[in-house]
Amino acid sequence: MQKILVVAFLLFSLVNNLLANEGYTKQEIERMISKMVILGFNGESVNQNDEIYKNIKAGLGGVILFDKDPNDKKKVKNVRSKEQLKKLTSSLQTISKQKLLISIDQEGGIVQRLKSEDGFVNTPKAIDVASKGEDFAKQTYKLLAKDLSESGINADFAPVVDLAINKQNKVIVTRGRSFGESSKEVIKYSSIFVDELKKQHVISVLKHFPGHGSSLADSHLGFVDITNTWNEKELEPYKYFIKNNKVDMIMTAHVYNKNLDEEYPATLSYEINTKLLRDKLGFNGVLVSDDLQMYAISKHYDLKQTLTLAINSGVSMLLYANQLAKPITLKQIVDTAYSLVLSEEISLEQIVKANERIDKMMSKY
Repeated sequence: MQKILVVAFLLFSLVNNLLANEGYTKQEIERMISKMVILGFNGESVNQNDEIYKNIKAGLGGVILFDKDPNDKKKVKNVRSKEQLKKLTSSLQTISKQKLLISIDQEGGIVQRLKSEDGFVNTPKAIDVASKGEDFAKQTYKLLAKDLSESGINADFAPVVDLAINKQNKVIVTRGRSFGESSKEVIKYSSIFVDELKKQHVISVLKHFPGHGSSLADSHLGFVDITNTWNEKELEPYKYFIKNNKVDMIMTAHVYNKNLDEEYPATLSYEINTKLLRDKLGFNGVLVSDDLQMYAISKHYDLKQTLTLAINSGVSMLLYANQLAKPITLKQIVDTAYSLVLSEEISLEQIVKANERIDKMMSKY
């Protein structure tokens, strides 16, 4: 009994000291963690009994929308029509006290959640857009951006700025998701994409840092090692956008390169996310993880490890799409991260910085 009391006292003291030193209450820290999370959910509409409603009330930073349920392609997940989607996004924004990030994957080609059969514009894949010139690209991405804006979506996980280096790359290159092999071509057409999104007040997200175009494997399915295929020129699009102050958000890749970090894949790497991207390249915006339920991460790291490494590495927003695995809840993420803050395994300073970056970005839109 005495041992239990001693442990309880020590834990109480730890909590008190932490909060006293940093000046944040438990509730404030939990809301800051919540703001760092982007969640996928099931539902074409939302009401007060839905978990996503309660999550947004608790301070959830963002949602990601999908058209179909991956476990049953005949079932609608979030998007049935333009009119329905507009009602859904409006409802989601109304729930939130802060500006809610409402995101989607709308690149064009094989990756577009808003389909022409549901009343949205059809967008060609990136390689086809690049083959038809700048005027075609401007018109194409103007229509895409307008669709997003009219539907109440304020963030697009696009454009892909990966270079088409490896012709056998099955996740980017053979699917036509890259604008080309040269950084000049990629910069030209991704800039047009970003500019058209910005005109419609939609946040663009460059992906997949530090480059996925040279990979041989798909990080959805498992571990991806780019040590022997990656080339430093894959950083050139990021250098351009950062130098010209044209990027607010970048997405990490679940790729491993022992020349950049001997131990961790990019999403979990301080060497890559802070030392390379932030310190060397000068990026001070929001860094969002790729889906943390993808097998390249979830098969190798548990929730505690993932949250600790990702947040400490400099990731600002944690994406859990709830597409590939058993759905994870906001409570699980927040409770786990909060316990790791108390044990000082997660830096509270990184959480505060992440919130500052998110607030700064959202204030622009």
